[in-house]
Amino acid sequence: MKPAEFEHHAACSLEEALTLLTELGDDVKVLAGGQSLVPLLALRLATPGHLVDINGVTELATIANGDGLRIGATTRHRQVERSPEVAAANPLLAAAVRRIGHTAIRNRGTIGGTVAHADPAAEIPAVMVLLDGSVETRSSAGGRTIAAADLFDGYFTTTLEPDELLTTVHVPALPAGTGWSVQQFSRRSGDYGIVTVLATLALGGGGRVSAARVAYAGVDALPVRSAVAESALVGQTPSDELWTSVGHDAAAVLEPGSDLNGSADYRRHLAATLTARALRQATERAGTTESLEQA
Repeated sequence: MKPAEFEHHAACSLEEALTLLTELGDDVKVLAGGQSLVPLLALRLATPGHLVDINGVTELATIANGDGLRIGATTRHRQVERSPEVAAANPLLAAAVRRIGHTAIRNRGTIGGTVAHADPAAEIPAVMVLLDGSVETRSSAGGRTIAAADLFDGYFTTTLEPDELLTTVHVPALPAGTGWSVQQFSRRSGDYGIVTVLATLALGGGGRVSAARVAYAGVDALPVRSAVAESALVGQTPSDELWTSVGHDAAAVLEPGSDLNGSADYRRHLAATLTARALRQATERAGTTESLEQA
């Protein structure tokens, strides 16, 4: 199919983009990498009268590592994947980005685009929920910061206003000594994960778990953080039995849907297995309090 008729507006600056969003009203979509929006247009699942193209807004294509990572909305996935700053501050983010599609898709897709698109199977929204990330937005009325926990509002839905442009994605750096893991199961390399599990874990004195975070993509209408897994881990001694038990208990309370890729029970089974794998790998990458003090 071909897209429905629309008018294309190429913004050359952030201010021009914001002006266009204000003037054009609700009948508008923002075009960044286009890896999600263009297929929707071609299938006429999205039929906006106007597209505001922000590819020319170079001030949004930046990566800075200060108080955590601050990544401009039009920064390509490939830039994030290959960035030394990202690798040093948050290797989990770099690993998650490498799971996005194929290289050609990562060359065009943008970090802000995947967050604003809010696909519940996507990797980066889950990273943000896992690590308490946030986004910065701008509109003609001003700017605001939205925590990831308050941003995602359901299938392909966020709390962004129609005239609001996501400008920056903030992802905290991983604390020293934190182990991490990204585990994903998909039908083929490059496909969306049927289930994705992300975990971070730190070890304290005696080698016990001192901090843990677990999040899922592909199991609900939005990314899910697992309070069940996290509360069951802290204070425990790492073991395969613990990983299996936590994976089982965390998966049991998930409420995934069923589709052509798998039933709800199948997704829960995947979640349990991948959780155990993620926790095992995160532990292998973690440093103990004693080892950090001796370093």
